[in-house]
Amino acid sequence: MPERRSDRGVGCYDERVLVSVVVPVYNSEGSLPLLVERLAKVLAPGSELGELILVNDESSDGSWNVVRDLAARHPWIHGINLMRNYGQHNALLCGIRLARHPIVVTLDDDLQTPPEEIPRLLAKLAEGYDVVYGTPLKQTHGLLRDVASWFTKLTLQAAMGATTARSVSAFRAFRTHLRAAFANYAGPHVSIDVLLTWGTRRFIAIPVRNDERTIGVSNYTVSKLVRHAMNMMTGFSTLPLQLASLIGFLCTFLGIALLVYVLARYFVEGGSVPGFPFLASAIAIFSGAQLFALGIIGEYLSRMHFRMMDRPSYAVLSSTDDPKGSSS
Repeated sequence: MPERRSDRGVGCYDERVLVSVVVPVYNSEGSLPLLVERLAKVLAPGSELGELILVNDESSDGSWNVVRDLAARHPWIHGINLMRNYGQHNALLCGIRLARHPIVVTLDDDLQTPPEEIPRLLAKLAEGYDVVYGTPLKQTHGLLRDVASWFTKLTLQAAMGATTARSVSAFRAFRTHLRAAFANYAGPHVSIDVLLTWGTRRFIAIPVRNDERTIGVSNYTVSKLVRHAMNMMTGFSTLPLQLASLIGFLCTFLGIALLVYVLARYFVEGGSVPGFPFLASAIAIFSGAQLFALGIIGEYLSRMHFRMMDRPSYAVLSSTDDPKGSSS
C-alpha cells in the first residue's frame, strides 16, 4: 500500500484515501481562490483528487459568485448556497451530510489555518483515532474574545464530556461514518463537536500552525461566541438544570439554618432577630434563587418549543450540482 510521509514527519497516511474538505463560506470572496489553489496541492499528492464542498452561509459580498465560478472550473469542487444565514456549525452539518469520501476535514475560509497542515491530521487519524483536532499554536485575539473563547470551551467540555474539549477548533479531521450517529438530528441549534461525541470517544488534538489573517476580518464576535456557548449548554447538556437544583438546595439549607437561628434566639433570649435589612437580604436570596431556576427552566422550554416546530438546521437554496436546490 503506497504511503505518504507528512512534511513534519508525524506518522504516515495512505494517499489513496480520498478526503472531503468542508468549508463554511461567509464574506470570503477574496480568500477563496487562494484557498482552492493551496488545497489543490494538498488533495492531489498522487493521481486522484478529493473533493471540496463550499457551503455559502448567505454571504453579503460576492462569495457565491466566486463559488460558482470555482465549481465550474474544477469538477472536484461543489458549491452549496443556503437560503439564509444559519451559522457556521449549521453550514458544516450541511456539507458533512453531502460528503462522499471516507474522511472529512473541516476548515475555515480565512486561511489562518494553513491547508498544508491537513496531512498532519490525516497521519494522526491513521493511528486509530476517529477525530483529530488541529489546535493553533498561537492565537492573537483581544481580551474579551479570549474570555469568550474560554467560556465557550468550558461549556463545550460539559456538553461533550471529553478531555479534548478545551483543545477543539474549527480545523478537524474525522471519519465520515461517524455522521450516522447524528443522521436524524434536526434542530436550529447545532454543535458539530457535540454531535461527534454521539459516535465516538476516540478524540485527540495536535498543535498546528496559525497564520495571521491577511484578507478580510473575523466574523466570529464575542457575542456570537457567547451565544454559541449558551446554545451548547442548554441544547446538549443538563448542567444548567443541575446547577439550578444545587443553588435551590443551598438556598433551602440556608433558609432552614436561618429559621433555626431565629427560633434559638427566641427560646434562649426571648426575642427575635431585629432589623429589616436582615429580612430583606434573606428574601432577596430566596427570590433570586427562584428566578434563576425559572430562567434556566425557561431556556429548556424554549428549546423544546423550537424542536416541536420542526425548524430545520438549514435549508438549501441552490447548489452547483443541482441549480434548483433543495431543503433539509
